[in-house]
Amino acid sequence: MSAVRARWKTAAGLALTGVMLFPVYWMVNVSLTREQDMRRSPPALLPLDGTLEGYRSVLDRQLPYLGVSLVVGLGTVALTLLVAAPAGYALAKLRPRGGVALSFLLLIAQMIPGIIMAMGFYAVFLNLGVLNTIPGLIVADSTLAVPFAVLILTAFMSGIPEELLQAARVDGAGSLRTFWSVVLPVSRNSVITASLFAFLWSWSDFVFASTLDQGGAYQPITLGIYHYIGNNNQEWNAIMATAVVASVPAAVLLVIAQRYVAAGVTAGAVKH
Repeated sequence: MSAVRARWKTAAGLALTGVMLFPVYWMVNVSLTREQDMRRSPPALLPLDGTLEGYRSVLDRQLPYLGVSLVVGLGTVALTLLVAAPAGYALAKLRPRGGVALSFLLLIAQMIPGIIMAMGFYAVFLNLGVLNTIPGLIVADSTLAVPFAVLILTAFMSGIPEELLQAARVDGAGSLRTFWSVVLPVSRNSVITASLFAFLWSWSDFVFASTLDQGGAYQPITLGIYHYIGNNNQEWNAIMATAVVASVPAAVLLVIAQRYVAAGVTAGAVKH
């Protein structure tokens, strides 16, 4: 009876997985479909007479957008870790006065709608002269990633055994040296987790990009896809091909970082 129940659970899991992944499959299918077959009824489930025109359009017109998204994503990760890693260490191990209140404010910050933050940034960036620039977009995207990263790093660093820190202090290491040589290496998995989410948030951002970088010379891929959309635009295979290509970096990062996200931090720290 248990074997039958297990088969049913497996079948149900596969069915649900298929339903969730169907939009991804359909995106790939449309990206390979010819323009004259777009309005075919019923639509073809397989692109038997497929074309790569959509992907040629990506190579011709979308590579600069992808490059900008990569720069913005990596810049967001760097700025997020530069701010969040020391803050997480301070909240977890140095326990400054007001740390609990700060943690609560970080939770509240994540509840603020992005469009409200974007409008506030617009006025500030306009006065500072960083509107429609890559550094401005990096700073804006980091405001979404930093609160989450601080909370994640604080939770992980709180579990680091005090014996490790005490051993570093006995060897003459100060707070900064202990943070750099002991805490960060031990917190590798949490750092990778925070970096992954920071990159994915910046890579998929549209609200900040459309508000703060709509007229810039360098725009991310979310705006690149958006430029395809119009009343007289029928390049659906190019739109879907761009979406497929833009999804590849995020998918690859998720696959690579999965084991680091799932791994325990303190267990490895105690063993080594």
